[in-house]
Amino acid sequence: MTDFAARRQVMVDTQVRPVDVTRFPVIEAMLAVPREVYVPAGEVELAYIEDALDLGEGRVILEPRSFAKMLGALDLGAESLVLDIGAGLGYSAAVMARMVAAVVAVEDHLARDLQRILPEQGVDNVIVVDAPLDEGAPQHGPYDAMIIEGGVEQVPPALTDQLREGGRIAAIFMEGALGVARIGHKIEGQITWRYAFNASAPVLPGFHKTTEFAL
Repeated sequence: MTDFAARRQVMVDTQVRPVDVTRFPVIEAMLAVPREVYVPAGEVELAYIEDALDLGEGRVILEPRSFAKMLGALDLGAESLVLDIGAGLGYSAAVMARMVAAVVAVEDHLARDLQRILPEQGVDNVIVVDAPLDEGAPQHGPYDAMIIEGGVEQVPPALTDQLREGGRIAAIFMEGALGVARIGHKIEGQITWRYAFNASAPVLPGFHKTTEFAL
Protein backbone atom coordinates (compact mmCIF):
# COMPACT_ATOMS: atom_id res chain seq x y z
CA MET A 1 0.00 0.00 0.00
CA THR A 2 1.30 3.45 -0.92
CA ASP A 3 2.41 5.55 2.03
CA PHE A 4 0.96 8.89 0.95
CA ALA A 5 1.85 10.59 4.24
CA ALA A 6 5.51 9.83 3.57
CA ARG A 7 5.14 11.19 0.04
CA ARG A 8 3.64 14.40 1.41
CA GLN A 9 6.62 14.81 3.71
CA VAL A 10 9.01 14.27 0.80
CA MET A 11 7.05 16.76 -1.32
CA VAL A 12 7.37 19.45 1.33
CA ASP A 13 11.02 18.67 2.07
CA THR A 14 12.15 18.54 -1.57
CA GLN A 15 9.76 20.79 -3.48
CA VAL A 16 8.47 23.38 -1.01
CA ARG A 17 11.11 24.16 1.62
CA PRO A 18 14.00 24.45 -0.91
CA VAL A 19 12.25 27.32 -2.75
CA ASP A 20 12.22 29.50 0.38
CA VAL A 21 8.67 28.77 1.48
CA THR A 22 9.11 29.10 5.22
CA ARG A 23 5.74 30.27 6.56
CA PHE A 24 4.57 27.69 9.09
CA PRO A 25 0.85 27.81 8.11
CA VAL A 26 1.75 26.94 4.49
CA ILE A 27 4.05 24.09 5.52
CA GLU A 28 1.57 22.71 8.05
CA ALA A 29 -1.34 22.80 5.63
CA MET A 30 0.56 21.12 2.80
CA LEU A 31 1.73 18.39 5.18
CA ALA A 32 -1.81 17.82 6.44
CA VAL A 33 -3.95 17.84 3.29
CA PRO A 34 -4.03 14.53 1.36
CA ARG A 35 -3.26 15.75 -2.17
CA GLU A 36 -4.03 12.28 -3.56
CA VAL A 37 -7.73 12.77 -2.71
CA TYR A 38 -7.99 15.84 -4.93
CA VAL A 39 -6.50 14.50 -8.17
CA PRO A 40 -8.24 12.53 -10.96
CA ALA A 41 -8.56 8.82 -10.14
CA GLY A 42 -6.06 7.80 -12.79
CA GLU A 43 -3.38 10.14 -11.43
CA VAL A 44 -3.40 9.16 -7.75
CA GLU A 45 0.09 7.67 -7.94
CA LEU A 46 1.31 10.93 -9.51
CA ALA A 47 -0.17 13.16 -6.83
CA TYR A 48 3.17 14.21 -5.34
CA ILE A 49 5.34 14.64 -8.43
CA GLU A 50 6.91 18.02 -9.17
CA ASP A 51 4.80 18.70 -12.25
CA ALA A 52 1.31 20.09 -12.71
CA LEU A 53 -1.44 17.46 -12.97
CA ASP A 54 -3.88 17.43 -15.87
CA LEU A 55 -7.57 17.97 -15.08
CA GLY A 56 -8.70 17.98 -18.69
CA GLU A 57 -10.07 20.82 -20.83
CA GLY A 58 -6.83 22.75 -20.50
CA ARG A 59 -6.97 22.80 -16.72
CA VAL A 60 -4.29 21.68 -14.27
CA ILE A 61 -3.55 21.38 -10.57
CA LEU A 62 -0.56 23.68 -10.13
CA GLU A 63 2.73 22.03 -9.24
CA PRO A 64 3.41 22.13 -5.46
CA ARG A 65 6.32 24.56 -5.82
CA SER A 66 4.34 27.27 -7.59
CA PHE A 67 1.26 26.86 -5.40
CA ALA A 68 3.29 27.04 -2.19
CA LYS A 69 5.23 30.11 -3.32
CA MET A 70 2.01 31.90 -4.27
CA LEU A 71 0.52 31.12 -0.85
CA GLY A 72 3.63 32.34 0.91
CA ALA A 73 3.65 35.58 -1.06
CA LEU A 74 -0.04 36.25 -0.34
CA ASP A 75 0.72 36.28 3.40
CA LEU A 76 -2.69 34.89 4.37
CA GLY A 77 -3.93 35.52 7.89
CA ALA A 78 -6.19 33.42 10.09
CA GLU A 79 -9.08 35.87 9.63
CA SER A 80 -8.74 36.16 5.85
CA LEU A 81 -11.53 35.58 3.32
CA VAL A 82 -9.97 34.16 0.15
CA LEU A 83 -11.31 33.78 -3.39
CA ASP A 84 -9.95 30.67 -5.15
CA ILE A 85 -10.45 30.92 -8.92
CA GLY A 86 -10.32 27.60 -10.79
CA ALA A 87 -10.26 25.45 -7.67
CA GLY A 88 -10.26 22.20 -9.66
CA LEU A 89 -11.07 19.21 -7.48
CA GLY A 90 -10.45 21.16 -4.29
CA TYR A 91 -6.81 20.72 -3.28
CA SER A 92 -6.02 24.44 -3.21
CA ALA A 93 -9.21 25.27 -1.33
CA ALA A 94 -8.59 22.51 1.21
CA VAL A 95 -5.05 23.73 1.88
CA MET A 96 -6.11 27.34 2.30
CA ALA A 97 -9.10 26.34 4.43
CA ARG A 98 -6.61 25.25 7.11
CA MET A 99 -4.96 28.68 7.03
CA VAL A 100 -7.82 31.19 6.80
CA ALA A 101 -11.33 31.89 8.08
CA ALA A 102 -13.09 30.94 4.84
CA VAL A 103 -12.50 30.21 1.17
CA VAL A 104 -14.86 30.84 -1.73
CA ALA A 105 -13.96 28.36 -4.49
CA VAL A 106 -15.14 29.18 -8.01
CA GLU A 107 -15.43 26.33 -10.50
CA ASP A 108 -17.31 25.61 -13.69
CA HIS A 109 -17.12 22.12 -15.20
CA LEU A 110 -15.67 20.53 -12.01
CA ALA A 111 -18.02 22.22 -9.54
CA ARG A 112 -20.14 19.13 -8.81
CA ASP A 113 -17.05 17.05 -7.98
CA LEU A 114 -15.78 19.86 -5.78
CA GLN A 115 -19.09 20.03 -3.92
CA ARG A 116 -18.85 16.30 -3.20
CA ILE A 117 -15.17 15.91 -2.31
CA LEU A 118 -14.73 18.77 0.16
CA PRO A 119 -17.56 17.70 2.53
CA GLU A 120 -16.34 14.10 2.34
CA GLN A 121 -12.98 15.35 3.64
CA GLY A 122 -14.58 17.35 6.45
CA VAL A 123 -13.68 20.72 4.92
CA ASP A 124 -16.53 22.90 6.16
CA ASN A 125 -15.27 26.47 5.66
CA VAL A 126 -15.27 26.47 1.84
CA ILE A 127 -18.18 27.81 -0.21
CA VAL A 128 -18.31 26.36 -3.73
CA VAL A 129 -19.65 28.66 -6.44
CA ASP A 130 -20.55 27.14 -9.82
CA ALA A 131 -19.86 30.01 -12.21
CA PRO A 132 -17.58 31.13 -15.05
CA LEU A 133 -14.10 31.59 -13.62
CA ASP A 134 -13.69 35.14 -14.88
CA GLU A 135 -16.82 36.27 -13.03
CA GLY A 136 -15.62 35.31 -9.56
CA ALA A 137 -18.18 35.44 -6.76
CA PRO A 138 -19.02 39.07 -5.98
CA GLN A 139 -21.90 38.04 -3.73
CA HIS A 140 -19.46 36.82 -1.07
CA GLY A 141 -16.83 39.58 -1.30
CA PRO A 142 -14.97 41.76 -0.84
CA TYR A 143 -11.97 39.46 -0.42
CA ASP A 144 -8.75 39.87 1.50
CA ALA A 145 -6.88 37.78 -1.06
CA MET A 146 -7.36 35.96 -4.36
CA ILE A 147 -5.44 33.21 -6.12
CA ILE A 148 -5.92 32.19 -9.74
CA GLU A 149 -5.21 28.49 -10.29
CA GLY A 150 -3.96 28.68 -13.85
CA GLY A 151 -2.39 30.98 -16.38
CA VAL A 152 -3.70 34.39 -17.38
CA GLU A 153 -2.92 36.89 -20.09
CA GLN A 154 -5.00 39.50 -18.33
CA VAL A 155 -7.09 39.65 -15.16
CA PRO A 156 -10.64 40.94 -15.76
CA PRO A 157 -11.63 44.06 -13.79
CA ALA A 158 -14.73 42.13 -12.67
CA LEU A 159 -12.37 40.07 -10.48
CA THR A 160 -10.11 42.80 -9.16
CA ASP A 161 -13.20 44.84 -8.26
CA GLN A 162 -14.02 42.07 -5.74
CA LEU A 163 -10.74 42.59 -3.88
CA ARG A 164 -10.88 44.86 -0.86
CA GLU A 165 -8.59 47.87 -0.54
CA GLY A 166 -5.19 46.61 0.61
CA GLY A 167 -5.95 43.09 -0.60
CA ARG A 168 -3.58 40.83 -2.54
CA ILE A 169 -3.95 38.69 -5.66
CA ALA A 170 -1.64 36.00 -7.07
CA ALA A 171 -1.63 35.02 -10.75
CA ILE A 172 0.65 33.42 -13.32
CA PHE A 173 0.95 35.68 -16.36
CA MET A 174 1.73 33.80 -19.55
CA GLU A 175 3.79 35.65 -22.13
CA GLY A 176 4.01 33.23 -25.03
CA ALA A 177 5.50 29.92 -23.87
CA LEU A 178 6.99 31.52 -20.77
CA GLY A 179 5.30 32.90 -17.72
CA VAL A 180 5.87 34.68 -14.43
CA ALA A 181 3.96 34.66 -11.19
CA ARG A 182 3.07 38.12 -9.96
CA ILE A 183 1.51 39.39 -6.76
CA GLY A 184 -0.85 42.33 -7.04
CA HIS A 185 -1.70 44.78 -4.25
CA LYS A 186 -4.84 46.90 -4.42
CA ILE A 187 -3.90 50.47 -3.57
CA GLU A 188 -6.36 53.34 -4.02
CA GLY A 189 -8.54 51.13 -6.17
CA GLN A 190 -5.76 50.08 -8.56
CA ILE A 191 -3.75 46.85 -8.74
CA THR A 192 0.01 47.26 -8.58
CA TRP A 193 1.76 44.08 -9.75
CA ARG A 194 5.24 42.91 -8.81
CA TYR A 195 7.30 39.98 -10.02
CA ALA A 196 7.42 36.96 -7.70
CA PHE A 197 9.01 34.04 -9.59
CA ASN A 198 9.05 32.21 -12.93
CA ALA A 199 6.16 29.79 -13.51
CA SER A 200 3.84 28.53 -16.23
CA ALA A 201 0.31 27.15 -16.57
CA PRO A 202 -2.33 26.86 -19.31
CA VAL A 203 -4.31 30.08 -19.75
CA LEU A 204 -7.75 29.74 -18.18
CA PRO A 205 -10.92 30.41 -20.17
CA GLY A 206 -11.89 34.06 -19.85
CA PHE A 207 -8.33 35.18 -19.09
CA HIS A 208 -6.99 35.62 -22.63
CA LYS A 209 -6.19 39.10 -23.87
CA THR A 210 -8.94 40.67 -25.89
CA THR A 211 -7.84 41.37 -29.46
CA GLU A 212 -8.60 44.89 -30.55
CA PHE A 213 -9.14 45.62 -34.24
CA ALA A 214 -8.42 49.01 -35.72
CA LEU A 215 -11.08 50.38 -38.08
